[in-house]
Amino acid sequence: MIHPHTELRFINDQIGFGVFATEFIPKGTITWALDGLDQILEPNDVENLDQYRRELLKKYSYRNQEGKYILCWDLGRYVNHSFHANCLGTAYEFEVAVRDIYPGEQLTDDYGTLNIDEPFECIPEDGTERKEVYPDDLLYYSEEWDQKVMEALRNLYEVKQPLIHLIQPQFMEKVKIASSEQILLDSIQCIYYDRNKHR
Repeated sequence: MIHPHTELRFINDQIGFGVFATEFIPKGTITWALDGLDQILEPNDVENLDQYRRELLKKYSYRNQEGKYILCWDLGRYVNHSFHANCLGTAYEFEVAVRDIYPGEQLTDDYGTLNIDEPFECIPEDGTERKEVYPDDLLYYSEEWDQKVMEALRNLYEVKQPLIHLIQPQFMEKVKIASSEQILLDSIQCIYYDRNKHR
């Protein structure tokens, strides 16, 4: 589920739609969390779809560490990529704002965290040498992303959290430790889908 203070807006013909903040979302806010309405699909079921539905599903879903496709039921599927993402994923099935997000600003992810199937070239962005997103980005950038997440989680209990009830009970203790002690017990690298092990 995406943060409730967001809306879908058309950006342009090249990018299409994006998700924008309608109110201030401070650093440390959970911006998205997996919930029971999201669809979890087995890889074989996806591959057995007709070409049109398979391509559409792959465009709007991500893969977890087991290789299953997760299709968000709400606006979460429209969050766009940025190499300077203001939201980052965790090993605990939620994303967090890693800096303040202001009204009218687009929420963005780094698609390198999403176990994409194929590399793709991105719209150039200042301040980075990265030009493409790769399926193995989680192996190379996880330390940097973990650091940003840990800094954000310091604020977890100091800001309004309309989605905190969606954190799975088995993760809560680890999330509290990350917030209070600044110790991230599980790297986002935990969610890496190793295709070589599943062939």
